[in-house]
Amino acid sequence: MSELKLVPSLIGDIYEAILDRSVWSGVFGNLAEFVGAQAGALLWKTYSRSTDDRSTEAVLTTGIKAPSLELYKERYAKLDPTTQPLLLRDVGEVASTTELVSYSEYVESRYYKEWVKPQGFVDSWHASLEKSATTSVHLIFWRKGKTGIESDATRDRMRLIVPHLRRAVQIGNLVDHGKAEAALFGDTLDGIAAGLFLVDANGRILHANASGHTLLARGVVLRAYGGKLVSNDAGAEQELYRVLDAVGGEQVVPGSDTVAVPLTSRQGEHYVAYVLPLTSGVRRRAGAGYAAAAAVFVQRALLNVPSPQDAIAKLYKLTPMELRVLFAIVQVGGVPEVAAMMGSSSSTIRTHLRRLFSKTGTDRQADLVKLVAGYTNPLLPNPRVFEHPHTIGGRGVPAPKLESSASDGRSGGVACV
Repeated sequence: MSELKLVPSLIGDIYEAILDRSVWSGVFGNLAEFVGAQAGALLWKTYSRSTDDRSTEAVLTTGIKAPSLELYKERYAKLDPTTQPLLLRDVGEVASTTELVSYSEYVESRYYKEWVKPQGFVDSWHASLEKSATTSVHLIFWRKGKTGIESDATRDRMRLIVPHLRRAVQIGNLVDHGKAEAALFGDTLDGIAAGLFLVDANGRILHANASGHTLLARGVVLRAYGGKLVSNDAGAEQELYRVLDAVGGEQVVPGSDTVAVPLTSRQGEHYVAYVLPLTSGVRRRAGAGYAAAAAVFVQRALLNVPSPQDAIAKLYKLTPMELRVLFAIVQVGGVPEVAAMMGSSSSTIRTHLRRLFSKTGTDRQADLVKLVAGYTNPLLPNPRVFEHPHTIGGRGVPAPKLESSASDGRSGGVACV
């Protein structure tokens, strides 16, 4: 009971360390001693949704010295069988080794045989202080000899300190704020349904979100070759790289000019790649180094997008049948397929297609796909497609501008479809 009198002092030390990071090492050592452990670590772990890649950084440690610490971070943290089960537990919940994995499985693991046992550790206690889909802050204490195996006293004492360590992580600098922001950034990008690729001016992939990795894995419309983003359609790839060259040559306005490039999969499905330049003047004036020149958003052209039909029909004065043919072209492609889907003859579909070309100022089906994409693109800050030499039919014809009632020049309701 006398040791429990230390609790207020320990908690006070935790909050003092928030203001003075230099004392964290001593505070963390005292916390390990309080719970009856001989070693401990506060770990920042990152995961990849699309691969098995994991990385571990030790934020705080006690009782572990080099080279054991380096071996743990580089090799054995990935082999720790308690990591995945802990992610299934609630944040702040304290769990012992045998509550996360069977003891027989634990002692047979490489992690135990090659790293835990040689250091004399008998068991370990764990808690997640923070976690997301791709990151976690993992608190772990290891115990030796007579102090193991397991003890309710250790659980009770960890429960006393874990809430305060959680708050320290949230309001202090235990985990670098920039890393936390990067993790949030990664989670946000993974929540975007469209495939997203951050690329440099040469098309080299610097980052891909979860949907982007899925597109590359399928390989039906895009793939990675030599670290670069390439299309299965040679013509589309050439156009994509012309756009990236324009970005690198600062011939476009970052953040406002967006270029739509139509893509076709091996199965004939239509996709659209929106290229958003990122090389802003602010970044150049700040003298900051940067690699990402553009963000490339790739999504399939489908009929079940937020409806731009009314806007397109009014703007181009399309009949209901012409509108149906337009969106059928986007979905299934060729005249025979559209005719079969709509139960019409090919000659009838061709007649409507000629009228669509005439009314919209296009002359190819791919141009129609791009036209529709221009009205469903959520990235366009202005109600237009960037006037690029290859925007429509390679003739330098931009998509018509929509009228806006907004006094500040931003798009009105119809332009935001």
